[in-house]
Amino acid sequence: MEKSTLKLTKKIQVLIDLPTKEEKKEAIGKLYQWQNRCFKAANLIVSHLYVQEMIKDFFYLSEGIRYKLADEKKDEDGILQCSRINTTYRMMSDRFKGEIPMDILSCLNTSLIATFNKNKTEYWKGLRSLENFKRDMAFPFGSRCMSRLSYTTNKKAFCFRLFSIPFKTYLGKDFTDKRKLLERLEKGNIKLCTSHIQLKDGKIFWLAVFEIEKEKHRLMPEKIAEASLSLEYPIVVKTDKTRLTIGTREEFLYRRLAIQAARKRAQTAATYCKAGKGRKRKLKAVDKFRNTETNYISQRIHVYSRKLIDFCIKHQAGTLILLNQEDKIGIAKEEEFVLRNWSYYELMTKIRYKAEKAGIELIVG
Repeated sequence: MEKSTLKLTKKIQVLIDLPTKEEKKEAIGKLYQWQNRCFKAANLIVSHLYVQEMIKDFFYLSEGIRYKLADEKKDEDGILQCSRINTTYRMMSDRFKGEIPMDILSCLNTSLIATFNKNKTEYWKGLRSLENFKRDMAFPFGSRCMSRLSYTTNKKAFCFRLFSIPFKTYLGKDFTDKRKLLERLEKGNIKLCTSHIQLKDGKIFWLAVFEIEKEKHRLMPEKIAEASLSLEYPIVVKTDKTRLTIGTREEFLYRRLAIQAARKRAQTAATYCKAGKGRKRKLKAVDKFRNTETNYISQRIHVYSRKLIDFCIKHQAGTLILLNQEDKIGIAKEEEFVLRNWSYYELMTKIRYKAEKAGIELIVG
């Protein structure tokens, strides 16, 4: 049976809500320590899981060794002193206990085991390499670790505690539904799932995962909308009698190429810029274009995917088919220009998410 809920992730900036500079510095130091321990633990967990999974292929071990990955108390051929899931948790506990809350390591362990089990067939065939975690990775925490979420009027922010560290949200000019989601969470109307804390560029972000109900629309599963994605026109969609072209080459491709050209000109001109205080001032014009293209394309793709789903809802199309998509992706991988300038994967990801949220079945042809 299809689930009536879906998980929605929102990136919310948070600030440490402590009065003095010294207390804030201590709290931030603690967060960075937790991040570092998570980084180390994640790489260790994946390495241990891989060795456990591949131990049968270690043909160069002696013949008398037992291969069965089971608790020796429950199976006479078992080589483990505890359950397989508990092996990595005990390893982390021995190494990092006292340096990081064990709730974080427990969430990390559960998540990585689930991901590993999902991909282990590809690991065994050599089709996929093990994940390599970076030092700036976000660290997880369970909803039970968070308490006292409430809106504080005098601070004009939602305040909460995470492992006894007080935080407050910074929503700024919120043009999304973050505030509404937090209000619903405060009232208990929606559920908070395992979320993450991300430390990036001196800022703290709460990657909140909400479990929300899917939108309910009057859709007819037998009614089909056919969509085609391309570089010329980002999306062309049609139903029985209606056809809609979403986006144009001028606003998508040409605008993108213009941003790339502007950045290249800035890079060329940087040679003749006054250095002043070194590299930062010299590359000031280049840095201005660093995220311009990414932000523009992300916003355009969001608009295109939203219009596509709205079209399906308007015409009560319960099934959305993306035509000849696999063939187009194959062609795109061979053409460097197309691969660089056609964000088909990001567009498909946003379409898939919005379709699931609206209750529309998506079929990729």
